[in-house]
Amino acid sequence: MTRLLTVVKCGGNPAVDSTSICADVARLVHRGEAVVLVHGGSGEIARLAGKLGVPQRTLVAPDGVSARYTDPAMLEVVVLALAGAVKPAIVAALSGLGVPAVGLTGLDGGMLRARRKPAVRAVVDGRTVLVRDNHSGQIGTVRTDLLEGLLRSGLVPVVSPPAIDEHDHPVNVNADRVAAALTVALGADRLVLLTGAPGVLADPGDDTSVQSTYEVPPTGAPGPVAGGGMALKLVAAREALAGGVASVRIADGRVPDPISRALAGSGTTVTMAGALSVAGRSARKGN
Repeated sequence: MTRLLTVVKCGGNPAVDSTSICADVARLVHRGEAVVLVHGGSGEIARLAGKLGVPQRTLVAPDGVSARYTDPAMLEVVVLALAGAVKPAIVAALSGLGVPAVGLTGLDGGMLRARRKPAVRAVVDGRTVLVRDNHSGQIGTVRTDLLEGLLRSGLVPVVSPPAIDEHDHPVNVNADRVAAALTVALGADRLVLLTGAPGVLADPGDDTSVQSTYEVPPTGAPGPVAGGGMALKLVAAREALAGGVASVRIADGRVPDPISRALAGSGTTVTMAGALSVAGRSARKGN
């Protein structure tokens, strides 16, 4: 019997409780399920950048979606923070809970291939400009053989950016979209995006306004209530749904048992406007 496979994205917000997330991963694994844990590390990236004196900038696209500006110095900070600090701490925590884990970046085994964006549009002082020398990319292909081998061996892959571009250079990629791409490529049963909010909020300033469901449009900006990092999570959710993932939830990563709570119904279930169900897609294909 095929084990249930869950991809979990552990947000990089300092308020997200990675200890509780690891304990919940251990709970799933010990009851016979398979987990791939994807992580970011915005808090550690900001801390290390400040310590090294590397300027930090956020690019805001015309549709309101924001992303980290990654020049060569910031790319070095991202790699050091994720692979050198955040990932070893997660792997060690899982090991302490009796869960054998392996830390990987998208570079390992050519797992994540991305196309570097030669320029990105950003709004600066009310004007839309082209920003170059940004070492970020869009995920193109995913190789799953390494992950599948680890999962068959009962190991938990712990994955983060960067990816590798068409010129075999590392590029930063958004970790939420990494999680979505892995969920699709592995044919995983569900994707859980854990963040520093209780879910998608009707009012971003009011934590009690969490929406139990949120419908993203099939193209364009993800919606008027989603700004900043939440917009990228909704873009990632849309990509997972478009790829046939049956269940996508955005939930609070600051609480005890965050994965179990999300799977039990807390947070926000993301759907896509006009999307067929997985069963409907299979029927249309004649499967």
